[in-house]
Amino acid sequence: MSAREEVLARVRHALGGAARDPQVPRAYARERTLADPVGLFCERVADYRARVTRCGAGEVAAAVEAALRGTERAVVPRDVPEDWARRVWQRVQDPGTAAGLDRVDAVLTTATVGIAVTGTVVLDHGPGQGRRALTLVPDRHVCVLRADHVVADVPAAVALLDPLRPQTWVSGPSATSDIELSRVEGVHGPRTLHVIVVG
Repeated sequence: MSAREEVLARVRHALGGAARDPQVPRAYARERTLADPVGLFCERVADYRARVTRCGAGEVAAAVEAALRGTERAVVPRDVPEDWARRVWQRVQDPGTAAGLDRVDAVLTTATVGIAVTGTVVLDHGPGQGRRALTLVPDRHVCVLRADHVVADVPAAVALLDPLRPQTWVSGPSATSDIELSRVEGVHGPRTLHVIVVG
């Protein structure tokens, strides 16, 4: 008898006739309904030390301008509505390289879906979202998300996403901790995340 078989035999003996865990149907999480998914989403995003602004459709441009205040150069991907982009102080084209992006202060994008229970924003890099590096290198990411694109949980979000598209899942600003739990932000992504929820 190998050491592995001996250990497993002892575990089986110790468990004796203990009842097995009941089978949990895999669809259980999809049945989740929330009274206020957008409110929960905003609360969870703020828990991650991100900034959240809720506004109406006619207030997005002003919210974008406020979120980008203090930045000099921002990249705005194609297909971001022009009235939002006009409020960017110095709008620049995607420089195409990581070194070029490192000289950009911020990026303004849209998002595909928001997840209420986790406070996560998901980009699939479609219209208004640009390539992945745009959202990972500049120090500030301003992301505009429609309230009707907020879903309750991860299974609901996955059901809406195309698995063949690249995806970036963002839960707050980039942060890491050392062994002493000293939190450092901006090490491997934007130091500041500002989510504007429209509607």
